[in-house]
Amino acid sequence: MDTYLAVASKRDWRSYADRPVPDDVTTRILDAGRLAGSAVNRQPWTFVVVDDADRSERLAETVYAGDNIRGAALVVAIVTEGGGSPLDVGRAMQNMFLVAWSQGVASCPNGMPDADRAAEALGLEGDERPVIVLSFGYPRRELNPESKSAEEWSREANRKPLQELVKRV
Repeated sequence: MDTYLAVASKRDWRSYADRPVPDDVTTRILDAGRLAGSAVNRQPWTFVVVDDADRSERLAETVYAGDNIRGAALVVAIVTEGGGSPLDVGRAMQNMFLVAWSQGVASCPNGMPDADRAAEALGLEGDERPVIVLSFGYPRRELNPESKSAEEWSREANRKPLQELVKRV
């Protein structure tokens, strides 16, 4: 899929089909995060994949919209020391989302009001804290990104017009 088309057509999904994400697709999603650039190439993250149903339920109780986690086929917490490096984490997250979307897998970021509580639910130790929790799954209804051009997806996006966001100096 063309990168601009992937960016223009990707939407956050908060409910998913009851269908697992295959291991090879999961590996591609995780590797996309690993490949993200980071400040001074520190790669400050750990990707915590939540496979255990009980742990997943405990984690769901710590995010703003727990049903996003409960219905997901794949849940990944991006963890750093002290919960820092938000820009680097954002780059890894976006890579993961775009690769997932190119594989037909939808996704959504899930924030949490209390990172310490989420860290406990994840079984993290020391100063490790989740920065964001990602949910992935196949969409409940088929969506073909290539059914429209990137420009059509862009026009239909619920976003401010570009001219309101760009200032030239």
